Amino acid sequence: MTLADAKHVLGLLAQGLDPKTGHLLPEDNPVHSPDVIRALNMAVMALDKTVEKPLRPKMEGASKAGQSWSPEEDEQLLSAFDAGSDVSALAKAHERTRGGITSRLLRHGRLQADRREDA
Repeated sequence: MTLADAKHVLGLLAQGLDPKTGHLLPEDNPVHSPDVIRALNMAVMALDKTVEKPLRPKMEGASKAGQSWSPEEDEQLLSAFDAGSDVSALAKAHERTRGGITSRLLRHGRLQADRREDA
């Protein structure tokens, strides 16, 4: 079952409908309880945000974009930067975006916010 399928099923239940048949469920069914209806509608709204939010494609060559940095990778980044590598070369070497490299260098004090490296 996909998230879209789950959203559809929950939406039908929130309307008091049987997801298999589409028929109205009996009045004594718990889905007709106001608290259950609210809970189901909240779940549908939460899934709306998840299902409809398009995933941002990763930039070509930046397969590690968004992933956590290991201490070893941080050390390699800082050593290479200190040795003169520019942001573009570091981005390629670490399979990250230029913005990701710049942010990491800012975090470690190798760049200043008012003087970013654009090379």
